[in-house]
This record gives sequence, structure tokens and C-alpha cells, in this order.
Amino acid sequence: MSAPEGLPATVGRRRYVQPGITLIAFAAAGGMLAAHRTALDTGADRLAAADGEWLVLACVAAAATWVCAAVAQQGAVRERLPRGRLVAAQFAAGAANHLLPAGAGAAVVNLRFLTRCGLSTRRAATALAVKAAVGGAVRCALGVALLVASPDTVHLSARAPQLLVLLPVAAGAAVLTVAISGRLRRMTGRVFADVRDVHRHRARACALWGGSVAFALLHAGVVVAVVHAIGVGLPVGRVVMAYLVASGAAALLPTPGGLGSLDAALALALTAAGAPGPAAVSTVLGYRLLTGWLPMAPGLLVLALLARRSAL
Repeated sequence: MSAPEGLPATVGRRRYVQPGITLIAFAAAGGMLAAHRTALDTGADRLAAADGEWLVLACVAAAATWVCAAVAQQGAVRERLPRGRLVAAQFAAGAANHLLPAGAGAAVVNLRFLTRCGLSTRRAATALAVKAAVGGAVRCALGVALLVASPDTVHLSARAPQLLVLLPVAAGAAVLTVAISGRLRRMTGRVFADVRDVHRHRARACALWGGSVAFALLHAGVVVAVVHAIGVGLPVGRVVMAYLVASGAAALLPTPGGLGSLDAALALALTAAGAPGPAAVSTVLGYRLLTGWLPMAPGLLVLALLARRSAL
């Protein structure tokens, strides 16, 4: 059927594009869940026998991460964004992030949301880069602060050097990539300019940094709660440090939502921190269930709803 008279042909095609994207997203999510059915069953069985109060706390912390992501995103832009849709977009972005590699799903959703709110594509992309840069800086700062405040949080084992060596390698690779690519140099310059602009306004700086700090701590809090729920006697500091190191290492590998890379890095970090191997695997499964697999279906429904209302 052709587009109605007086309207561009692209308008008629757009009616079918968004539902098509939604169906593809649902199909991809279904395939991913089916591929990890065994892991889902195992994780669900272990969580069913875990401490319910700690699991409730983990669920609350996981839900709060979307609010913190929204606060940080608001701090990265000058314009006032609609609060309800902003939080909904972060929830939908979390689901989309498990379908595309290296955080591309969340980036696409947030980029589309910001442009729908009136930002140019360039400004929206820079705002996302500012948020990502601050998030990385926050994780590094939290790790250093935790190490200074409590040096025994690092429980060196035979596997610890495998994790620690990733930090200078990652930093060197990032600097080399930026130095080689002129486009990345220009993008980095715009990001630094926007960061300076953010710090000229105290409210924006507090939102950006406060939201980023709370986001990282709440994700670490989910891991801590799951560790306590399954009865693993690890100090909180070691668990938080394990998450910070693992999330930084997982950023180097372009897998959807960190799936696979974050799982392996977190299990390795928890084992290096002193957790038994089976307990580390159970913790990772519980964390993945609460932050990724269980919210995926409702997140995709929110994504479809936002697309239908032209918020994306």
C-alpha cells in the first residue's frame, strides 16, 4: 500500500519499520533466552534456595540502577528531559543492551531518545560519550579509593595477576587508539569540552557524577546481596572490588551486554577474591538473572511502547 496523498513515502514506510524492529528484537531475545536455558534453570534453582531477604535487597538495588542511569544522563545534557520517559528509556536500553555488542543497544536507544527530545545527533552522541567517560572514571576512582581505605580488599591468589595485568593493557590500548584515529581525537576533544561545560553548573555535575557513582555502587550491591543470599562468606570490600575489576575488564570484549565477558571476568574475580568456584558461578548466575535475563522481556515491552509513542 502506498503512503497517503500529501505525505512523503518515508512516512508510510516508517509505520512498518518500528514494528519490524520490535519483532526482530523479540525474536533475538527469545533466541538468547533459549540458548541459555540451562543456565537459567540452574540459576533459578540456586536462587530459590537462597536467602529471600537478601534477594529482595538485590532486586531493589537492580531496579534503582535505572533511576541512577537516568540521573546521570540528565546531568550530561543542558536540556530538561521528561523524567518518566527518561527512566523508561534507561530500562528499555538495558534490555536492548543485551542484544547488541559492546553496549551498542543502550547507545542506540539513548541516542534515539535524546534526538527525539530535540538534541542534534552530534550533541546526543557527545552526551552519551560524556556519560560513558565519567562512568569509567568513577569505577577507577572507586577501586583506588577502596584499595587505599582498605588494602586487604585485594586478596591476591594465583589468578589475581591475570586480572591486574588487564588494567595497564586497557589504558595503553585506549590511548593508542585515540592517538591513531583523527576522528576519535576530535570526538575526545568534544567530550572534554562538554565535561568542562558540565562542571560550570553545579547541579549538572552533581547529577552526572552522583548518578554514575550510585549506578556503579548499586551494581556492586547486587553482587554483594547475591553473595550473602547464597551464603558465601566474603568481605563486602572484596566483592565490590571484584565487581569493579570485572566490569572494567569486560568492557574490553565486545559481547552483548557483557554477556560472556562479564560473566567470565566476574567469576574469575570472585574466585581470586577467595570464593569457591561453584559459589562464584552461582553468584554470577544470580547477578545475571536479576540484572539481565529477568528484566529483558518487560524491558523490550517498554521499548516497543516508547517506539509506538514516538519517544524513540
